[in-house]
Amino acid sequence: MQTAKNKVALLVHACDRYEFLYKGFNFTFTENWDFNIPCNYYFATEVNNAAINGFTNIKSGNGEWADRLATLLNNMEEEYVLYFQEDMWLTKPVNAKFFTTLFEEAIQNNWRQVKLHSMNVYKTRASNNDIEGFNVAEIDNEASQYLMSHQVTLWKKDFLLAQLHKKEHPWRNERKGTKRLKKLNPLILHADYFAENGAAEINNNKNPLLRSEYYAVSFNSTLNNNILRFIEWLKTGSAAQKEYAAELQNHYDNNLTHDGNERPKKVDIFKKIKNFIQKRADN
Repeated sequence: MQTAKNKVALLVHACDRYEFLYKGFNFTFTENWDFNIPCNYYFATEVNNAAINGFTNIKSGNGEWADRLATLLNNMEEEYVLYFQEDMWLTKPVNAKFFTTLFEEAIQNNWRQVKLHSMNVYKTRASNNDIEGFNVAEIDNEASQYLMSHQVTLWKKDFLLAQLHKKEHPWRNERKGTKRLKKLNPLILHADYFAENGAAEINNNKNPLLRSEYYAVSFNSTLNNNILRFIEWLKTGSAAQKEYAAELQNHYDNNLTHDGNERPKKVDIFKKIKNFIQKRADN
């Protein structure tokens, strides 16, 4: 058990501009996670401090998304990384036995990528291996999309590092990283453990036990509709949770960015041309 713990890190890769979301991640993760799961816990910021229950705060420094993640991974001793982001908020408890077995099998079999979120962009082939009723299926790389994705995934650290090209922002990394992986055509595995945003299972599972779930609450630096379920839950909690629920509601109602600013209004191309002509005339 101790050997597995020293070989696996649960990494929450956060950015400082999304600091407003840290409390929500903390509340929901603490409510639903089992810290008996044998891994080391890291909450990674850029330069800001973060106090998250059960986590060690590590820092990447400033830089582009892929460069910051590579810095973190290069400074970690663990062989495997269970990757999360700060806007992925759990809504259901997790099964410690599932993760303990997953880690053991990944280490034993040298698995390099196990996707743990259900999405219909993946096409899979069933295997003979089940963990707690979840089939550990093989991804059909040719037929699937987003082979490189930033949803909850167990990665072999060196393999994840190889997918991080310098100065790639997250969207370019997913897009170009997928093309690179399709060309490489590695074995990528998939288990329906987390219902991402309530997604249905895509594999042939056998009475899976304690399937968990998370919702992504952020879109383009603002809260999306998924936040409403968490606001209602937080309203029933402690004084600190109720206060945070009110802050979330204010951000949602006023379409504020996570750093509390009004979202810039988009100006269509015709308005831009009109403004340019008017500015030239005024000068």
